[in-house]
Amino acid sequence: MSMYCYQCEQTAGGEGCTKIGVCGKNETVAALQDVLVVGCKGIARYAHRLRGLGITDIEADRFVTTGLFRTVTNVNFTPEDILADCQHAKAIGQRLRQQYLDACATASQAPDELCDPNTLPETIDELTAMAAALGIQARLDQAGPDVTGLQELVLYGLKGTAAYADHAAVLGLEDDGVYAFFHEALAALGDGLDDIGALTALALKVGEVNLTVMGLLDEANTSQYGHPEPTAARITPVAGKAILVSGHDLKDLAELLEQTAGQGINVYTHGEMLPCLAYPELKKYPHLIGNYGGAWQDQQKEFDAFPGPILMTTNCIQKPRETYRGRIFTTGLVGWPDTQHIAPNANGPKDFSPIIAAAQAEAGFGEDAPEKTIMVGFARNAVLSVAPTVIEAVKSGAIKHFFLIGGCDGAKPGRNYYTELAEAVPDDCVILTLACGKYRFNKLEFGDIGGIPRLLDIGQCNDAYSAIQIAVALAGAFECDVNDLPLSMILSWYEQKAICILLTLLHLGIKNIKVGPSLPAFITPPVLNVLVDTFGLAPVTTPENDLKEILG
Repeated sequence: MSMYCYQCEQTAGGEGCTKIGVCGKNETVAALQDVLVVGCKGIARYAHRLRGLGITDIEADRFVTTGLFRTVTNVNFTPEDILADCQHAKAIGQRLRQQYLDACATASQAPDELCDPNTLPETIDELTAMAAALGIQARLDQAGPDVTGLQELVLYGLKGTAAYADHAAVLGLEDDGVYAFFHEALAALGDGLDDIGALTALALKVGEVNLTVMGLLDEANTSQYGHPEPTAARITPVAGKAILVSGHDLKDLAELLEQTAGQGINVYTHGEMLPCLAYPELKKYPHLIGNYGGAWQDQQKEFDAFPGPILMTTNCIQKPRETYRGRIFTTGLVGWPDTQHIAPNANGPKDFSPIIAAAQAEAGFGEDAPEKTIMVGFARNAVLSVAPTVIEAVKSGAIKHFFLIGGCDGAKPGRNYYTELAEAVPDDCVILTLACGKYRFNKLEFGDIGGIPRLLDIGQCNDAYSAIQIAVALAGAFECDVNDLPLSMILSWYEQKAICILLTLLHLGIKNIKVGPSLPAFITPPVLNVLVDTFGLAPVTTPENDLKEILG
């Protein structure tokens, strides 16, 4: 078996990708990602023990989060990028090992027997050759599917949390306690933790720390760009030169907007960048014109038709078609072979002049399309500012129930469930939504209840923190537990950021969550039974059956 990966919802046959990833990664990229994860675990084993001796290392802290983020689904497919990370991991590991040995000698204590980074090879061929002994299949053979599945649940939760931690760090907010936990958790995995109870507890701890990280990211975004405001976002093109920005990174968009100001170029959001149209410090730019297209899985068709360059800021990239390969740019941790990359600038903003030049060279949109808009910007501040009106509507019976229908979109069949569910939600109920799963229904007409829109778009997957704060505030207003609110969560998942959000909800004790369109391949029946018995977690069935169960 040349590779084995089951970290995303679309994994082949619902079991695992064994030849090439459904995401598009080949066996070389898969092998290098496996080695990079092992490298992060090795760094963490030393860093965790060094912290116990009073020694911290910010380079190791930051590398572990970026290294894990690099391996999230649809982030980077360039072997040379991942090779460089593996080599960097080796160098950090060598340095930490020597620090650890020196610190133990100073403290007159015997060091633990840990792997020696000096023995790791450095070429792509050598690293891929050793990957078979390090990957999931090897651990399935050694530890069995239940233990391995729980280890992967912890790891995938950490990968998602690493993505959010990196987003926050890009904006200047970091938390030493978060870094300490990454090292603790990865060290436990690297040390071979195989107790099912301890692994389950560790998974819930990932959820707890992820809540902290999402709060950090919320603070980073809102302190820089203001709190999102209810905004009518245009979803049809305007005549003129154009740049399309996809991914999740607000800072990249802000820097691009500043550099394109006065250039006669309109900037459009795509996918998870849609909520950016509601941030005051972003929407102040008149050439941030609106949103183009939908969720990530339709990008090949949409990017092909877009008459300008495209910037991918974070995960969600697919293999570019040849028709637009020359006008797609990546930045940050994103990469695809033979695409143009915008590197960071240690002395200031990134230089987006190549994208601007590409936009000037393209035709752009020839004419205005008829204007259509959708409402965005219902993050926690916007919703809680009208909380008394919402609470009164619930007490009067005008609002009977809240449905949180959100999460990742994807190409695998079955996701029309979410469209049909949203359409079937009764008129006296409100739908909260977030992440790119909302594209299944966010352009439908839902109307309002006494002036309260029936569809409230909370934001990106990153903004799950807002959804949680809204639920907690409502529970406080009604003096009840969140589980006693007239609120049901029906979530869709695709990759690892959805996993860490689910772990956060389970950490908070939220029960009876429904997840789809299919359950994770790494969650074995015994593990699922624990989650069902403890939290009432259940797979989605049909819109009719699920609504009947929820509403009685």
